[in-house]
Amino acid sequence: MALQVHVVTPEREVWAGQATEVVAHGVDGDVGILAGHAPLLVQLAIGPLQVQEEDGTWLKAVVDGGFLHVSSEEGTTRVDVLATNAQLEGEIDVDAVQRRLEQLRSGPADDDEHAKTEIARAEARLALTG
Repeated sequence: MALQVHVVTPEREVWAGQATEVVAHGVDGDVGILAGHAPLLVQLAIGPLQVQEEDGTWLKAVVDGGFLHVSSEEGTTRVDVLATNAQLEGEIDVDAVQRRLEQLRSGPADDDEHAKTEIARAEARLALTG
C-alpha cells in the first residue's frame, strides 16, 4: 500500500506523488511514516525531508520548518508536508549557498536570530547535498 504525499509551500507545490516511506526532521526529532500510520501532526524543524518513491529511489529535499500532517481515509494514508520553504536536492545552488554562508559567518558576531536562522538553513542545504 502506498502513501499519497504532497509537499507544498505558500508559493508552490514542490512535489506530489506516491511513496512507500517519508522521513522528516521534527522539532522533537526524526519521524518516519509508512502506509497505515495513525493520524499525526508534527512541527517540522529546519532539516532534511526524504521520500522513498515506489521504485525505491529516495527523493531528498530540505524544509525550513512547517508541519507534517498524516491522515487516513478509507485505507489510504496521506502525508501533507506544509513547509515554510522547501527545495528539492537538485534545486539547490551549492556555490550560492556556500557564498551566502561565508557572508553570514564573516558578519558581525551578535545574537541576531535572523542570521542564526539563515545559517541553519544554509547548513541544512549543504548537509543534504553532501
